Amino acid sequence: MKVTLIGAGSRQFAGTIVRDLLLSQPIADKGLEIVLMDVAAQPLAEMESYARSVIERLGHRAILSSTTDLDQAVSGADFIVAAIEVNRYHYWSQDFTIPRTYGFKQVYGENGGPGGLFHALRQFAPLLEIARSIEKNAPDAYFLNFSNPEHKVCEAISRLTNVKVVGLCHGYFAGAGQISRLLDIPLENLELSAAGINHFQWFQTIRDRRTGEDLYPRLREVEREANWVSDWHEIGLSRILFRRFGLWPSPSANHIGEYLSWADDYVPAQLQYFHDPADGSPWAEGAQTPEWHYHIGLVDTERGFHARRTDETLMSLEASLDERPLESSEELAIPIIEWIGCGVERELPAVNIPNRGAIPGLPDEMVVEVPAKVVDGELVPLQMEPLPEGISAMVRLQGSIHKLLVEAYVEQSKQKLLQAILLDPVVDNHNRAVAMLDEFLERQMDSLPPLH
Repeated sequence: MKVTLIGAGSRQFAGTIVRDLLLSQPIADKGLEIVLMDVAAQPLAEMESYARSVIERLGHRAILSSTTDLDQAVSGADFIVAAIEVNRYHYWSQDFTIPRTYGFKQVYGENGGPGGLFHALRQFAPLLEIARSIEKNAPDAYFLNFSNPEHKVCEAISRLTNVKVVGLCHGYFAGAGQISRLLDIPLENLELSAAGINHFQWFQTIRDRRTGEDLYPRLREVEREANWVSDWHEIGLSRILFRRFGLWPSPSANHIGEYLSWADDYVPAQLQYFHDPADGSPWAEGAQTPEWHYHIGLVDTERGFHARRTDETLMSLEASLDERPLESSEELAIPIIEWIGCGVERELPAVNIPNRGAIPGLPDEMVVEVPAKVVDGELVPLQMEPLPEGISAMVRLQGSIHKLLVEAYVEQSKQKLLQAILLDPVVDNHNRAVAMLDEFLERQMDSLPPLH
């Protein structure tokens, strides 16, 4: 079995997938070849060295190689696993800050909101390049994508190529963990099913796996009795949505809030990327990208004013590979590979694939996040119940935005992109939207497709 990792210079992504692959006995029994691919040669060499050390420590018989050539890496692969970004924090700080500068109360700015649209447009070209290489060199392979914005990029790939693309994210597990903690029931004792789109998924079933009891009534009681501001940044917005719309959303307030016009009241977003505007543009040549604070808790309260500004915040996820324990993650790439490639049935609670009727009331071509299973070697979504109309309306709107965004890319249409922006719930003014669009096109011209 040949598995190719694209974006293998990333310590977090590639290190996790390498460990997961090498710890899987069903995959080992098949005979494993791993190919590491990245355009950056030095990080790629470091990851190859790490992978060889894990192979040696485990006494594994895997074949390992690395390359900077995309076609060579993909050729003959059974599975391609990818996570790519270009100059992530530099552009993300723009995706977050520019819409807010024009008065649009966008939170997070990664997958939804105006920032998510430009993030997706930057990702379309390199991910479609990978997809077209797969079409040419490994047409039967599965493309397991971890690159954000999941739903938008997977929709572009599924609409514009014949590649079997699957978007993967651990957001479902964040929501499942919240429910487990609120109910004070171990996660393994819960039966949970959720449907929606990536980072805006809704739990339709919450049951006791042992007794079959519907636990939604108990969750409503517990939520009503809980301290209102407890874990505010994580679940404050989720609790309001639960009260208003009846289902528990996932994953966390900052992600969910990207799809809502009123989320700013529930997410302390202003400190996500902070800079003093009196110091000039943080994106001018030679300027330092604003610091990223994923949660307010990342502020160093112990060192206080004595804390000096460094790149530690941006590099916190890139800890030494050798310090990582050799244990499997909860990522779903390996369970999918084990089921499709090895015939081992696994639980697949959240994959991003075209709807094809899985969620009634949503377009068939729209990429949704639903549980799935493997039938005759193919990954198919499980049939879900219709979402309540209020939730369905919010999700359908995102489907229309995604469709317009893909059309804007294909047609190189500034008009279609503006339509997508004006449909976004956080955008409330036409003239400011046009000005914001023009600034994005100017600042990110090297990474965006040409639009006319």
